[in-house]
Amino acid sequence: MSSLTDLYQEVILDHNKRPQNFRVLTGEAVHSAAGDNPLCGDKVTVYLRREGDRLAEVTFQGTGCAISQASASLMTEAVQGKTEEEVQRLLTAFIHAMKGEEAPDLGKLEALAGVRDYPMRVKCATLAWHTLHAALEEEDAPVSTEE
Repeated sequence: MSSLTDLYQEVILDHNKRPQNFRVLTGEAVHSAAGDNPLCGDKVTVYLRREGDRLAEVTFQGTGCAISQASASLMTEAVQGKTEEEVQRLLTAFIHAMKGEEAPDLGKLEALAGVRDYPMRVKCATLAWHTLHAALEEEDAPVSTEE
């Protein structure tokens, strides 16, 4: 196993054991969306608070496999403070990367790159991202990986 693969596995395990921004966000200006992956039982709720066109805070709560929880944790770190336009670009790039398509450098999110070799696990990695999109769009319907 390469040292890069070892590093990526370490990042995923660390974010699963000690997820960042793992809490409910409350307040009048908070939008949230819920999502689930019925095939493996992953569940996530993403909360966001805007300041102007920026995401001032993004948090999540959820349960599931290490990949889904690590992806949600890494996502909250990656989008915090970005404009909605920047977040949409990153979201699109991440989804493309998980499908094995060409994508720009994703920084720490590259730790999840190996997931694309396991098609059933791609849904675990992308659940939080699709749920973030629903929260941005203020959609009420739950997000499901089995639509």
